[in-house]
Amino acid sequence: MAERDGPDLRHTISNTYSMSSSTAITFGSREDRKALENGLTFSPKFDDHGLIVAIAQDAETNEVLMVAYMNEESLRQTLEIGEAVYFSRSRQQLWHKGATSGHTQIVEKILTDCDQDALVLKVRQQGPGCCHAGYRSCFYRNIQEPGRPVTLGREIADPSYDPEKVYH
Repeated sequence: MAERDGPDLRHTISNTYSMSSSTAITFGSREDRKALENGLTFSPKFDDHGLIVAIAQDAETNEVLMVAYMNEESLRQTLEIGEAVYFSRSRQQLWHKGATSGHTQIVEKILTDCDQDALVLKVRQQGPGCCHAGYRSCFYRNIQEPGRPVTLGREIADPSYDPEKVYH
């Protein structure tokens, strides 16, 4: 396993906080811009819909696995349990990644950008993939040719599992 900076998030959370509810996790104020950009208090900026973009990236290979959104509650739950919990915009509900498929994402580290309005989750993907279409990564295609229409090619040739068997 590759060496990583800092402890396993799940280990840190379970040994440090032992919370009964994710409401025990609070975020900092966004009033002081200098503190947001240079301080050490996590003060995420959620958009007008209460969401923040979250990019899941393989903790060892740095492969981008997927892009999703989190609301305050899903972010708190992610911090509490050490596994990725997102907010499904289409279903308008929390979505514990892998709850149906078993393909959970164990969160090792969460990075935020300079103004704290985007997240990168460094994860250990459990199971053969995270994409509901059966691929290891949701980024299994690439743009080939600009045209009418623009065409796509396969970045990843074959699915890593059969989604029909996983999501019956």
